[in-house]
Amino acid sequence: MRKHSLLHRWIVIVLALSTLSSFYACTKDNAPNNTSVIIDSNSVPNPPVVLKKLLALGDSYSIGQGVSNTERFPNQTINKIRANGILMDYPGSIVAQTGWTTRNLLNGISTAAPNLQPPYDLVTLLIGVNNQYQRRDTNEYKIEFLECLNKAIAYSGNRPGRVFVLSIPDYGVTPFGMANAAQIALEIDRFNRINKEICINNGIDYTDITTSTRLAANDPDLICSDSLHPSGIEYEKWAELLAPKMIPLLR
Repeated sequence: MRKHSLLHRWIVIVLALSTLSSFYACTKDNAPNNTSVIIDSNSVPNPPVVLKKLLALGDSYSIGQGVSNTERFPNQTINKIRANGILMDYPGSIVAQTGWTTRNLLNGISTAAPNLQPPYDLVTLLIGVNNQYQRRDTNEYKIEFLECLNKAIAYSGNRPGRVFVLSIPDYGVTPFGMANAAQIALEIDRFNRINKEICINNGIDYTDITTSTRLAANDPDLICSDSLHPSGIEYEKWAELLAPKMIPLLR
């Protein structure tokens, strides 16, 4: 009887230990997980950098006929903006060609449209010298310049405050136009009165660069080697006028 009693106790102890072991295992499996999830910051992709964009619409003055790409006034303007800590896409987008009138520019914008990526943070417009040179009608210029301006506003995302119009340079002071300097100056002023009035009526910023270009009459360094178009030095003067007005809009 004693042997059976000891055996019975041993069986009870073994069963108790087995039950306790099972309970512990079960409790462990169902215990709340207090382990922190740590994500390496280097594995989280940074948000993409969004660069500000500039679009220049115009003619030979916007593409910088006779100077390097870096000397073009749109690109010099961008560099001055970037020097103030603002991230800008470089070089700027340019829709322009030597010899273009307002009508040519409108056609050129339509052709370039599939490759453009509006809205642009800044848009410049400088057009009209070839209207004057080709003796185009001023009333025609008035109508088409407004069309060009409306295109510029549209490409700015319908933000007129982001559009900057430059006056038409006076090429009569260059060796190319010197023989007819007085007449050219008179006609350039006439076209500039038209584009300036349109800008005022539409609340568009207007930058007079004509006065600066006339200084080339006594400073050949302001004219490039083709004896007609501005040099990079002159284009930098335009950039110095534009950048301070643009920077506050981009901050």
